[in-house]
Amino acid sequence: QVQLVESGGGLVQAGGSLRLSCAASGRTFSSYEMGWFRQAPGKERAFVAYIGWSGGPTYYADSVKGRFTISRDNAKNTVYLQMNSLKLEDTAVYYCAGRPNYSSVGYYNGNTYNNWGQGTQVTVSS
Repeated sequence: QVQLVESGGGLVQAGGSLRLSCAASGRTFSSYEMGWFRQAPGKERAFVAYIGWSGGPTYYADSVKGRFTISRDNAKNTVYLQMNSLKLEDTAVYYCAGRPNYSSVGYYNGNTYNNWGQGTQVTVSS
C-alpha cells in the first residue's frame, strides 16, 4: 500500500500557474502508476493526467492537454502536476491516485486506482 499526500493547491488568477505535488510513502511507489483527477463542485470526478511507473507514458485529458504536465521523481517518491495557463474551469479539488502496474490499461478510470490522497483545492479567479 502507498499513502499519498497532496500539496500545492491555492488561489490563483486566470492565466497563472501552480504546481501540485503528491508525496508518497511506501517502498512500492516506484512501481506504481500515478494519476491526477479532479472534482469540481456539483460534478463527477474526472481524469486529468497519468504517468507510468518509469516516467512514461503520459496521458492527459483533452481539456488540459498543452497546459498541464505530469512528472515524477521516484527517488523522492513524488509525483507532480505543473499547471499553466489556468482557466476558471480548472477550479476543483485535485486528487492524486496510485495503482500497481497495469500497463496503462484503463488509466483514465478512477475505479482502477486503489490509493488516493485527501485532495488539494485549486481555485482560479478572474
